[in-house]
Amino acid sequence: MNPPSVLQTPGFAHYSLAWSPFYNTRLALASSANFGLVGNGRLHIVSLVPGPGGLTTLKLDKFFESQDGLYDLAWSEVHENHVLTASGDGSIRLWDVMLDDLAIAAWQEHTKEVFSVDWSNIQKDTFVSSSWDGTVKVWKPDRPRSILTLQAHQSCVYQALFSPHQPDLISTCSTDGTLKIFDLRSPAYATGPGTNSFTNPLSAAVLTIPASASEVLTLDWNKYRPMVLASGSVDRMVKVWDCRLVKLGDSQVGGACESSLPGHEYAVRKLQWSPHHADLLATASYDMTCRIWNTTPMGPQPPLRYIHDAHTEFVVGCAWSLYEEGLLATCSWDSRLNVFRP
Repeated sequence: MNPPSVLQTPGFAHYSLAWSPFYNTRLALASSANFGLVGNGRLHIVSLVPGPGGLTTLKLDKFFESQDGLYDLAWSEVHENHVLTASGDGSIRLWDVMLDDLAIAAWQEHTKEVFSVDWSNIQKDTFVSSSWDGTVKVWKPDRPRSILTLQAHQSCVYQALFSPHQPDLISTCSTDGTLKIFDLRSPAYATGPGTNSFTNPLSAAVLTIPASASEVLTLDWNKYRPMVLASGSVDRMVKVWDCRLVKLGDSQVGGACESSLPGHEYAVRKLQWSPHHADLLATASYDMTCRIWNTTPMGPQPPLRYIHDAHTEFVVGCAWSLYEEGLLATCSWDSRLNVFRP
């Protein structure tokens, strides 16, 4: 196996990365000075270019400065040069990578750090954000304010993702150890023990999965199997959830754990299903590794397929190329972007 292609961004620890849905050689990186604790952020635009001996090299095309750390990003599904960023100051910004300097749009509604943004690949004029303030907001880029707010959890919502199969479904994960699925067609408030719709109304999820006794830091929808999700948590576990028996329209607790994948030595920070295989999952962890798993329960192959251990700090992002089958990118607090084939 060839060594990874590497790009260093000195002074800026990475938080997230995303491949362009329009160009197979373009990536974006969200990063923060001082590990995101204080100081400014940067959005890096990176290209894969042919290097000597046929090896791919990584080229920094340009970067944009932000006043606060950047925690996540998402490419537009409608405009090839637009990318969203989620910021520590509670703002969301839209950038045009062909322009210089300033963002072309900004939204400021979240009251705490915005930790994730995701652009719907079905309803392509819509994106979603999640925040430490417990809310999930749905937006359209041409509107000055959000079009919907979900009071998703009582505590930090680490990630919110649109289903790649049904445009009205959003899944979330939180400090509270749960995964939730919300159906935007049935916005109602939760009732029952432990809820107070007057002082602190919680939006009703169609499914709540008690996924972990610890914080759930990341989730992803399987790209081939509707209603199948993966979760990663502080307890070092990666789990696959089969939610196909859920009746949309009801408010249920449950979800069948199809497989548990132990192996990481510290918290699992980010995971992503392959866009080319239904049973291939990449996970990034504070143990400084990215691991590739075969998720077929009781399959002929062992679950752990590969360990990428070229980073020297927390690995916080991993993403499969949408066009080049088997090409994976990872980013880390060591300020290194690695691109490789496991």
